[in-house]
Amino acid sequence: MNLLNISSPHATRSGNTGNVMLTVLLALIPGIITLSYFFGPGHLIQICIASATAIGCEALVLHLRKKPIGFYLKDYSALLTAVLLAISLPPYAPYWVTMVATLFAIVIAKHLYGGLGQNPFNPAMVGFALVLVSFPVEMTTSWSAPSALLENGIGVAQALEIIFSSRETIDAITMATPLDLYKNQVEIATASEIYQNPLFNGPNQEASIALGWQWVNVAFLLGGAFLLWKKIFTWHVPVSLLLSLSLLSIFIGWDSDSYVPISLHLFAGATMLGAFFIATDPVTASTTPLGKLIYGAGIGVLIYIIRTWGSYPDAVAFAVLLMNFAAPLIDQYSQPRTYGHKKAVRGLAKKD
Repeated sequence: MNLLNISSPHATRSGNTGNVMLTVLLALIPGIITLSYFFGPGHLIQICIASATAIGCEALVLHLRKKPIGFYLKDYSALLTAVLLAISLPPYAPYWVTMVATLFAIVIAKHLYGGLGQNPFNPAMVGFALVLVSFPVEMTTSWSAPSALLENGIGVAQALEIIFSSRETIDAITMATPLDLYKNQVEIATASEIYQNPLFNGPNQEASIALGWQWVNVAFLLGGAFLLWKKIFTWHVPVSLLLSLSLLSIFIGWDSDSYVPISLHLFAGATMLGAFFIATDPVTASTTPLGKLIYGAGIGVLIYIIRTWGSYPDAVAFAVLLMNFAAPLIDQYSQPRTYGHKKAVRGLAKKD
């Protein structure tokens, strides 16, 4: 009997980068549908704008780099970056904000470093951070109110008009996000008073964590569970992120009259999207088992710190980018023990 002596890694199933990216896109669908149901068609329009911009920029840069355009476009990495960026942006941000963010994500954050697999920072979060810092007004005044709180909802024609031309009616359909509202109101009101706001109590005074937002987070949680089941990534990063964020919310923010409660930290922002779809990026995240736990926990800690004492109500983008900086160092000092060695070779220690 002949045995094949083949070195690792050993693939247990067929697949390629394109299949992985398509699987992640598939897992995003429940969250996108839920976003559209509760907040109107704005995110769908932003996805179209970002996708067209990303594919155009990707093709142009590949042409300039003399790379086969069709081959690289079929890995769908540019499309995934566009979708993640579009659903992170306010649904009714001006079209040019989305285009600037996407162009910067693809051209600068991705291809300037050599393309997929060589970028040290998550491209979607780089694009998001750029426009948040550069265009704070457009990025903080374009969040949609839940459709249940609007008299006639938001139609496609109205959404297109707001995004591409007129901004005159946007105040009538927008409001602060739950995290932003609670963070600002908790300084002057008690938790029970804040929860009387329709954003938390619903149009019919029905109890709600954050109207619409909790179901969006549940949808992304289900999508993340699907990716775990498909073994697209391991449990280490999302579990450590959510655990560290939860523990800080319990031990520091136990008093809901002074701090944002744990329910809002977990289900009223981009927490589930960040934990399962952004922090788990295999290119920019830590790669060792212990490193993933440290990396995810660090993101959770930074999210809580920035949300509680920083200027931004949702901190996923900045937390992820800061831990992207730390990922190589974390990997250097969290190497597992390799076969044939008595202990792990970490840091600057020389290998035998």
